[in-house]
Amino acid sequence: MSALLVGVIAGLRSMTAPAAVTWLAWAGHLDLGGTWAAFLGYGATRWIFTLLALGELVADKLPSTPSRTTAFPFAGRIAAGGLSS
Repeated sequence: MSALLVGVIAGLRSMTAPAAVTWLAWAGHLDLGGTWAAFLGYGATRWIFTLLALGELVADKLPSTPSRTTAFPFAGRIAAGGLSS
């Protein structure tokens, strides 16, 4: 169920899903130890992805931001969802 929710979040904002996963791993709700994604549980990673998510939120509100349905933003959301699931 949590993978579904992270996927839905990744479809809305690219960096919010990895940021949420880093916070869940830090809080002990996700055990990423011993996996390729263990770096998501590091303290510095949590803050980096949080800053990226906040930056994306601000940048998406700017009038010069291109449509999120073009190829590059769409591919970014797919990659973020794959990283987070």
